[in-house]
Amino acid sequence: MAQPYERDRQMQETNAIAPYILVLGIAQDGGFPQAGCRKPCCQRAWDDPSKTRWVVSLAVVDPVSGGRWLIECTPDFKQQLHALNGASPPAQGLGISGIFLTHAHIGHYAGLVNLGREVLGARNIPTYAMPRMNEFLRSHGPWKQLVELQNVELRPLEADQAIDLNDRLKVTPILVPHRDEFSETVAFRIRGPSQSVLFLPDIDKWDRWERKIETELDQVDVAYLDATFFDAGELPGRDLSEIPHPLAVESIARFAGLSRESRNKIRFIHFNHSNPLLDAESAAARQIHQSGMHLAEQGERVGL
Repeated sequence: MAQPYERDRQMQETNAIAPYILVLGIAQDGGFPQAGCRKPCCQRAWDDPSKTRWVVSLAVVDPVSGGRWLIECTPDFKQQLHALNGASPPAQGLGISGIFLTHAHIGHYAGLVNLGREVLGARNIPTYAMPRMNEFLRSHGPWKQLVELQNVELRPLEADQAIDLNDRLKVTPILVPHRDEFSETVAFRIRGPSQSVLFLPDIDKWDRWERKIETELDQVDVAYLDATFFDAGELPGRDLSEIPHPLAVESIARFAGLSRESRNKIRFIHFNHSNPLLDAESAAARQIHQSGMHLAEQGERVGL
């Protein structure tokens, strides 16, 4: 039997080579603070830039192969790439092994412009998208120029069909209902040798999905779930039926009956600038923690 110090050394070595998720952003498409907002919700971030939070994105990192994949390509791409390079320096060049896109709302793909000739002049970055999203990028400027100049190499996704990143990592797209004006919308299940993560930043409502979110929770170890708005009173004068999402208070109620283990998997993400969950000291944040669930944090890691 290994001595305690030997077990610690072995665990450190395992952790050093284990693939992981890195959270690069937790905010809704406009980021936090949001352009033009001078209300108290954003003023504290204008006054203190350390409270800034980038648009929702994950990186999948494999220290063994040097592979680094982005889930989403956001308007905060520049800062997020810099953060990723700090956490996991690229072996060479840009060091992006691929990009996975959930859908065609601006916060989730607009960062692709950075791959073009005006900025990075990238070469053939594998960019994975569902059929309508794929066609949207091929057919509309400025995105189609990225394809024509071979800055990106579009690769097709098919619902529930896994993409093998390498021999120990795979990503599976899962269709979800969500205001699909320009493309379909997917969540991603990211599976590693030890753990699996569900990334589901956008969905209309849990009960509009043909699947049960509880069944999806059973299949993963950690789940990043849509909590764009905390409650219905968050945006006075706006009709939230036009921009449906599961309200955080609805999710708290729905998941209250789950086991402690299942609730512990949940990490809410994709917070609108008006969402009090962006303030870790708020009563809303305390309500999440008291429910046995969690808030995603920018910069956190989850082993795969």
